[in-house]
Amino acid sequence: MDVLPAPVQQIFAANRARGRIALTVRAVDGTTRRAQVREQGPLRVRCPGAVSRELDAVIVNTAGGVAGGDELTIEVSVEPRAHLTLTTTAAEKIYRSLGAPAAIDLQLNVGAGGFLAWLPQETILFDRARLDRTIDVELADDARLVLAEALVFGRSGMGEVVASGRVRDRWRIRRGGRLLHAEAMRLEGEIATRLAQGAVANGAVAIATILIVPADESAAAGVRALAPRLRGEAAASAWKGMMTARLCAKDGAALRHDLVAILSALGGLRLPRLWLN
Repeated sequence: MDVLPAPVQQIFAANRARGRIALTVRAVDGTTRRAQVREQGPLRVRCPGAVSRELDAVIVNTAGGVAGGDELTIEVSVEPRAHLTLTTTAAEKIYRSLGAPAAIDLQLNVGAGGFLAWLPQETILFDRARLDRTIDVELADDARLVLAEALVFGRSGMGEVVASGRVRDRWRIRRGGRLLHAEAMRLEGEIATRLAQGAVANGAVAIATILIVPADESAAAGVRALAPRLRGEAAASAWKGMMTARLCAKDGAALRHDLVAILSALGGLRLPRLWLN
């Protein structure tokens, strides 16, 4: 990896983005409304559509992408009995870094009887991108969560290949104050070589995870039954009252097709309109 001289790194560091959103939603007379919104740096959140039981929110990154050294923090709090579906205006792009990694920190909190569908569009990594991401979720005992995150290594339609870079992804899901799920992924160095390995992605360059709480074996079986309709590979398992599905596909378009097919098959889940445009 190229390393910039220290004075140049200091100049870049002084111009890095520091973005933050703090969104709290509240149930009011059978509808969900914004209770608090704080925005900083390039991040914005907008809530299009009419007032209803479930609020739709869209995150906007006015910077048009994430560069090395940028730090983005998103804090979402769904108060008791509130319902929120949250997405992004477009796929997030993580650009090449010659120095510090980009850092994204997600903190999601869902109160008693609340529901959160965290459905951002794909995160696209460019060659030599460096990303450190953490996802921390706190759920009340009877809260509900649908979380889908997708990573695409290069835009296949543009002939892009992510030969090298770094991705460090750490998730922690807690319910009722107890750890329910923990996972970590690290891809570093020759990413294309690692993705080509059969035990990693078997040549796929687009991967995703869907996590649903609560869920049981019937949900996992429903995902497996969709296999003939999918363009990539998917596997699902259920345990401890939750379900996790893993997806691999040859490109971002195939992955999006499979994500829509699986999420649409889940009873009662309404996909954001931006996913379907």
